[in-house]
Amino acid sequence: MRRSTFTDQPVSYGAIGGTMAPDLMSFPPAGYRPASHSTQLGSGAERFASASAALMTWGVQRGSGIEVTDTNQGTGEQYHGLLFGADGAPLAEQPQHHSDERFGPDGTPYITPGMTAVLRVTAWRKTVTAPVRVVLVIDEPGSVGFAYGTMDGHPESGEELFLVEHREDDSVWLVIRSFSKPSSRGWWMLAPLLRLQQRAYTKRYLRALHPAAAA
Repeated sequence: MRRSTFTDQPVSYGAIGGTMAPDLMSFPPAGYRPASHSTQLGSGAERFASASAALMTWGVQRGSGIEVTDTNQGTGEQYHGLLFGADGAPLAEQPQHHSDERFGPDGTPYITPGMTAVLRVTAWRKTVTAPVRVVLVIDEPGSVGFAYGTMDGHPESGEELFLVEHREDDSVWLVIRSFSKPSSRGWWMLAPLLRLQQRAYTKRYLRALHPAAAA
C-alpha cells in the first residue's frame, strides 16, 4: 500500500484527509456538508489502467469542461505512511520512496502530492477561479486516486476525493467523496447557487471517465 500526503503549505480548512474517513457521511467535519457518489466505469484490468491514467492527469476535471491552469508540482515534505506485517506491526525495513515523475499517454504529468492548480469554472456567463492543492495521493494495486483541498480564493472551503477502484468482482468504479461549505460571507449568500452548480458538475464528473464519453 502506498499513500502520499502533502504536509507543508496551508489549505483553507482543517480536516486534511477527511474524505478518506469511513464515517464521513455520518460525521463530517463540523459545519461542512458531506457528499458521496459513485458510478461503474466497466470491468477488467485494462479499463482500470486507462481510467486511472486519465484520472491522474486531470481527466475528470477536463472531461467536465473545467479548465485546469497554473499547475505547479509544489515542494515540501511528503508522508508516505508505513508498511505493516501480518501481525500488524510496522516492518523493520521500510521501502525507500522515489519521486520519479510519471506521465499520461499524452505527456501530461501525473498528479502528485503538493501539486497546486487553478480550476476555471464557467457558469451563468461568468468564470470563477478555484485554487486547489493536492493533499493526498493513493497508489495501490486496486485503488488509484487523489484528493485536493481548497486554498484561499476558492468559492468553497473543503476537500474532494477522486478514486478509481478495481473491485473483487473485476468491476471498475469511480468514487467521489467530498465535504464543503461556502468560503466567505459573500459566498454564503450564494450558497443555493453553489450547491446547484456543485450537483451539476458532480454529474459531469461521473460521466467524464466513462467509455461512452470518449465515443
